[in-house]
Amino acid sequence: MLGFTRVRRRASAAAVTAVAVVLTVGGCSSDGDGGKETTGAPGKSGGAFPVSIKSALGTAEIPEEPRRVVTLGQGSTQTAIALGKTPVGIESYPWGSDKTGCLPWIHEAVTEKGGKLPQQFTGGEELDIEAITELEPDVIRAPWSGITQKQYDVLKDIAPTVAYPDLPWSTDWDQQIEIISRALGKPGEAKKLTATIEKQLAEAAATRPAYKNLTFSYIYNTGPGTLGVFKPEEQRVTMVSSLGLTVDPVVNGFPETKGTDSALIGLENADKLRNSDLIFTFYSDGSNREEVEAQPLYGNIPAVEKGAVVVGDSNSFVTASSIINPLTVPWTIDRYLPLIDKAVAAAGR
Repeated sequence: MLGFTRVRRRASAAAVTAVAVVLTVGGCSSDGDGGKETTGAPGKSGGAFPVSIKSALGTAEIPEEPRRVVTLGQGSTQTAIALGKTPVGIESYPWGSDKTGCLPWIHEAVTEKGGKLPQQFTGGEELDIEAITELEPDVIRAPWSGITQKQYDVLKDIAPTVAYPDLPWSTDWDQQIEIISRALGKPGEAKKLTATIEKQLAEAAATRPAYKNLTFSYIYNTGPGTLGVFKPEEQRVTMVSSLGLTVDPVVNGFPETKGTDSALIGLENADKLRNSDLIFTFYSDGSNREEVEAQPLYGNIPAVEKGAVVVGDSNSFVTASSIINPLTVPWTIDRYLPLIDKAVAAAGR
């Protein structure tokens, strides 16, 4: 096993903004109307029900195996699909979606099984309660989300609602898998899914032994003049370190910005990243990239100056590489390694 750090995986404000853009109700594609029928075959739940799942916002009492599932936030949809239960409705994420309107790994997984794509609805502060009600869910799952108490109190009257156990956007990736597995009556599958993810990352790391001698920092910006660094516990950093690279020790010394797994250090401190062999980052769009890369302090970071920078080549990739779940990890690995290899070559290592 990779020995993932079992601490809170919180999404920073920048990360949430990047992956949590939403739009109005609409299916992923023409074949994904959500329907009024069960999506996904019922699994072997045995005596798993009734089940009671406590969260920070309330307790969900699920009397029997859910047949119509609705998901909010990130990761829940993917884990449900991996467990053989495609949701009838999901919160939309157009920022990382492909031309079909779906996050590509969700689209691929569902269509490969010959299933119907979930209907999408607006989430976040503008959560479309009416659309969720029309989907007639048996359970609503939001263990890694930012739903409020007010939203939860409305949702729980529609169907049993599973929220986060502690703080918004604060659920460990493996903890989320455990919660969803219980909610679907498959508690025994959680460890199997977690072990599979760890094995996939370990096998990928084994193909790149040279990564072990390299350090990296995963940075972000919120506009010109800004600079932030994701801490080792953040999911996207965990994914990279699980591929064999080592987080630059300097990152541990930056004080964490409250409520995140990151530290806003300011562009004036860019030189503190001088010992990072590689820099990982993403940009909100092309204009943001041009503005950031034009800044002398940014360009003078040794890894940046050498071109030893790993930048997501699409919004889909940035989204997938930011979250650890049964669908994103295998989808990301094959795309990640060539990008990292190119940066390693530029670093001259």
